Amino acid sequence: MAGTRFTDVRRFDTIDSTNRYLLDEARRGAPEGVVAVADHQEAGRGRLGRRWEAPPGANLLVSVLLRPDLPPASRHLASAVVALAAADAVDAVAGLATGLKWPNDLLGPDGRKLAGVLAEADLGAAAGPARPPVVVGIGINVAWPARLDDLPPELTTTATSLALETGHPVDRSALLDALLDALEPRVADLSTPTGRARQAADLRARCVTLGAAVRVELPDASFEGTAADVTDEGHLVVDTPDGRRTVVAGDVVHLRPLR
Repeated sequence: MAGTRFTDVRRFDTIDSTNRYLLDEARRGAPEGVVAVADHQEAGRGRLGRRWEAPPGANLLVSVLLRPDLPPASRHLASAVVALAAADAVDAVAGLATGLKWPNDLLGPDGRKLAGVLAEADLGAAAGPARPPVVVGIGINVAWPARLDDLPPELTTTATSLALETGHPVDRSALLDALLDALEPRVADLSTPTGRARQAADLRARCVTLGAAVRVELPDASFEGTAADVTDEGHLVVDTPDGRRTVVAGDVVHLRPLR
């Protein structure tokens, strides 16, 4: 994308995983800004190893290689800026206002999922003076599901697409260009405390999880409470009957539908 660090865009008809590809490229010393885009992923995955299959050429499947100058405690912001840029792009190209479900899902106006983000870091893969890479992948449901009947019954109330939400086709190439254009200043912000605070404030403002009754699922436990805040590091603060807890990483379930 001209005018950004994302000028090296590599396109694939089919690939196992755009995230896996960029992690391999990072280990070979690839610089920040390489982008991988696929029409179809054979082994694409989301958080907690979840799978999501869509017909080839229907949705936007893209990963970006970042080498952010981030304190360890703020690494969540690397994935948050991609989710925020996706929200910017969807608004600009499709005219649809979206919200962010913590940690990084993009939701339509009625709370159904439009996109998911998966960040993977390789902290041992710095090449020479390069900072360790973080690969952030996002899958945006553009043309599929085209109808709710396309989905298995258990997903008809939780998933959606830009085609369903807007009632008209949305150009994937235009959406990718808008995403990369919106991502450039957000990634630049990660290198300074003021910029990181600005991105955290945007995350806080767009986070529809705040104020919701939630269940937080951790690897070895779960708890319920009310989502109260997002910290300047991008972590979720939850008020529970036993006191306030800060969640650095976990799966969050909204216990009641969004209104």
